[in-house]
Order: sequence, then C-alpha cells, then structure tokens
Amino acid sequence: MAQITAIVENAGQVLTCADDAPDLVGASQHTVVAISGAEIAATGTLAEIAAGHDLSAAERIDAHGGLVMPGFVDCHTHLVFHKSRVEEYAQKVRGRSADEIRAMGIPVGITATARMMREATKEQLVASAAERLEHMLACGTTTVESKSGYGLNTATEIKMLEVNQLLGKRQPIEIVSTFLGAHEFPDDKDRDAYITEIMDEMIPEVARRGLAEFNDVYCDDGYYTVAETRAILQRGLEHGLKIKIHTDAYSHIGGSTLAAEMKAVSADHMNYTDPSEYALLREAGVVCVVMPALDFAVGHTRPFDARAMLDAGVTLALATDMCPGCWLESMPFVVQLACRLYKFSPAEAIRAGTLHAARALKREDRIGSLETGKQADIAVFPYERYEDMAYRLGRGRASLVMKAGNVVFDERV
Repeated sequence: MAQITAIVENAGQVLTCADDAPDLVGASQHTVVAISGAEIAATGTLAEIAAGHDLSAAERIDAHGGLVMPGFVDCHTHLVFHKSRVEEYAQKVRGRSADEIRAMGIPVGITATARMMREATKEQLVASAAERLEHMLACGTTTVESKSGYGLNTATEIKMLEVNQLLGKRQPIEIVSTFLGAHEFPDDKDRDAYITEIMDEMIPEVARRGLAEFNDVYCDDGYYTVAETRAILQRGLEHGLKIKIHTDAYSHIGGSTLAAEMKAVSADHMNYTDPSEYALLREAGVVCVVMPALDFAVGHTRPFDARAMLDAGVTLALATDMCPGCWLESMPFVVQLACRLYKFSPAEAIRAGTLHAARALKREDRIGSLETGKQADIAVFPYERYEDMAYRLGRGRASLVMKAGNVVFDERV
C-alpha cells in the first residue's frame, strides 16, 4: 500500500489530459489527485483512493473549487536575453519597416539582441530570466524550454547555456536546454566561417559539457538553407543532440519536409507549411509547435493554419515564444489566442499546452498529464470549468502550483 504524502481535493474540475482521454482533457468532477513523494499515485474519488492507499500522513491541499490540471509546458522560448527591444517594437506597431527603424538609429532584430548579450554577465542574465520565470510560474507553467541563439559566437552561446543550468538550480521550474547557434548570422563573421564554427566548435563543446539536449536551426529564407540546416542538424545528431527546427515562419523552402525526413522531435512556427506536408509530419511523428502570441506580436501577414493541421491529424503543441520580439510569460493567454484567433477548441488548446508540449520535449512519459507514475506537476486555477481558461480574457494567474509534489506557488485565500 503506497504512502500518500499529499492529496489535492475539493476541485471543481480535474483535468488529467491523459493520452486516451476521449474529450482530450479527461475532465471529471468529484476527483482528487493523490501524490506520493514526487509522483502522482492515483486520481479518482477520495473513497477509491482510500481503498488502496495509506492516507494517514497525507497533507490535504484544498483547491477551493478550482480547476486542477497538469502544469503547463512552455516548449519554445528564448528565455535568456539582455535588456529589451522596446523601441523597435514601438515603431513596428506604428507600421514602420525594419529598414525604416534602422534608419532612425534603432537596433533591430536578432543581431541587435546578440550585441546586447555580449556585454551581459551571467549573473545579469540569470537575474532577468529568473524574474520572467516567476511570472511564468504564477501562470501555471512548470517546465520551460530555453534556447540559446542570441550569442552568435562560441563564448556567448556557451554563456547562455550555462545560464540555463544556473536557472535550473535556483528556481523551481524545470529548464530544458536547446542549442540554437544557427539562429542568425553574426555581423562580424563570414557566413561559411560561422557555420564552420557552429559545427566544429560549438556543437562539440556543447555536447562535451552536456549543456543542451536539443539542436535547433532557423531554416527559412534569409536564414539557413535546407542544405545548411541538414548539415548542422546531422552534426548535432553525431554528438547526441536531438533535432528541433524553426521553419516556415516567413517562407517555404522545404524545412518541414526536412523535419519529417530527419524525424525531428518538433518543427516550430509553420506559417508557410504546405498542406501536402501535413501527412509527412504526422507519419514521422513530428510535433508542430505553433505560437499564436508571436503571430499577434509581429502582426504576421500569414498566420499559421492550425485548424487545417489539426483536422489533418498533425500533433500541435502551443508555446509562448517568449523573446525580445514577443514578451509573453502567460500560457493561459496563449490558450485564449489559440481559441479565438486560430480555431482551437478549449480542450484542444489545453492539451496542446500540456501533453503535446511535453511530447515536443520528449517528456510525455513523465510530465504533461495527471496519470499514475508521472511527476506531480500540478496547476490549480480559480475556474469552475476548463472552458473559463479560454473565456476569461487577460486572466490566467494560478492559485497554486506544484512541481514534483512540492508546493512552489500558493495564492489561496
């Protein structure tokens, strides 16, 4: 008989988001979540739990009639950066182009952030990223993927990944580290020379030091070609780094087909993905990560077609794309945008931000749903039913968050 260390009870509704849930979220009432140490021991009625487990020492956690669900998994972010690009953003929302903004003397784009990053210390980067993580935690996020890619030289890319390690030790959200040296091309190095640096210096050093789990490339017009992307991803595979790919954000050059061919864990953005590629992605098991807030923030002229992808059976995950061009810490707001602007149902959106997002990080076996044996990553929201997550626009602060069975955020009255 398992010793239960905590019980989350008095929920208005519990969502398991289990893989086999017929309603996609496994919604139920009169359900409690029993926790043993860091793991979920069972879900069911209190009587069912008591019949098979020892509850004598269990902490009773009152959900106050709220929504109990898996913690959100934010599977695509550029969490670590220095300062901001607020002047650029303020001009873009007025309709000015990148060239017009540059002519005003305002730095623009990834290379602007890279220049700021090179002057930042690790402690400065840890402090600023930790503040963003505090807001993410308060919005129910328990796992965050964090990419490098604002260094564009070996020393700064390594520094960003070291910051990820420090963040993982200093606060409760789990950090999943991705190497994205191939995010842009630096201003101070020849294209071929920089690709050589990525392949012969960065990737071997990242792998040797265990600084990242994934290798990502921005495959799009004006960035990395399909041939360059394939070579960089293959070099990462040779060093044990799993494949992710930014693609089809602003053009269609074959990145999604490459993702299917190389069986990438995820392909992210997908604005220009051709419908003929949906079956390839589905059959290859590629999770497509779509980011409503990024399209919203940049005023994208061709938003991704989520409904067509969903109807074709493609596995979609949602993420914030937290970055200097899309400063967003709230996964509930992503759910709201996905439903209203991209035709997700509330259940599809919540599943995409939990179980499917975990799948985009190869962690669906231990996070993303409330199932026996999985890690007890739990968020409680002050909603009577899960549809409120989509309905209450601009809301999304959790009342309680647990990570690995420990309460790490608590605003209950």
